[in-house]
Amino acid sequence: MDDLLDGMKIIQSKDVFSFSTDAVLVASFTRLDASAKKVIDLGTGTGIIPLLLSKRYPRLQMIGLEIQERLADMSRRSVEFNNLSDRIDIQLGDLKQAPATFGYGVFDAVVSNPPYMEAGIGEQNPNPHKAIARHEIHCNLADICATASKLVKSGGKFFIVYRSLRLAELMTELRRNSLEPKRMRLVAPRIDKEPNIVLLEAVKDRQPGLRIEPTLAVYNDNGTFTDELLSMNPTGQKARGESHGICSEQL
Repeated sequence: MDDLLDGMKIIQSKDVFSFSTDAVLVASFTRLDASAKKVIDLGTGTGIIPLLLSKRYPRLQMIGLEIQERLADMSRRSVEFNNLSDRIDIQLGDLKQAPATFGYGVFDAVVSNPPYMEAGIGEQNPNPHKAIARHEIHCNLADICATASKLVKSGGKFFIVYRSLRLAELMTELRRNSLEPKRMRLVAPRIDKEPNIVLLEAVKDRQPGLRIEPTLAVYNDNGTFTDELLSMNPTGQKARGESHGICSEQL
């Protein structure tokens, strides 16, 4: 049981999975309209994204969908511990079946921190829980974008954190599924280094027009976290999470 923020706590396990910087970044990057009422997090893991969003959007109803039974159980217990069961519903299931389960075009927004590595590319973690989080074992980018498009309303938003190396592929899949990229921010280990992560907001059934925000640097020159990065950190200290590639160290 780890501290999160404002008295909130989250259940994690080094042997299974712990949240990492990329989840914190996409939660911070998520901007919802005042009218937004219903959001789903695809691949919720420990439930970190719904927990963080619950503080910023107190009227929001959220579903956290997770395919791994042990992670879903951990997430559900974290939600219950924080007395958020009336606002966050953790569901066990395959995201590819989500539209049939929850309905088509019923969500104001979809959020996802998906696996970044293609199956068969790079060394796969022997821990199956961590392998599923990093590699496209149960779903791939095409599945994520297609599912998000089916779940979100016309005019609704999709927020995703991904590897900048696969940005062209991400843009292609978004547009293939009528999700128009509207806001983007690159993330780099330091301001003088090449970005390795992209945060992207797409909107369903909208015209082209992409706004690119200034690059976010994770570290200062002396190796400390930048002030902006620290402002996103819910605990004020480094987390023990598994990184998808955001930087060499986690919050």
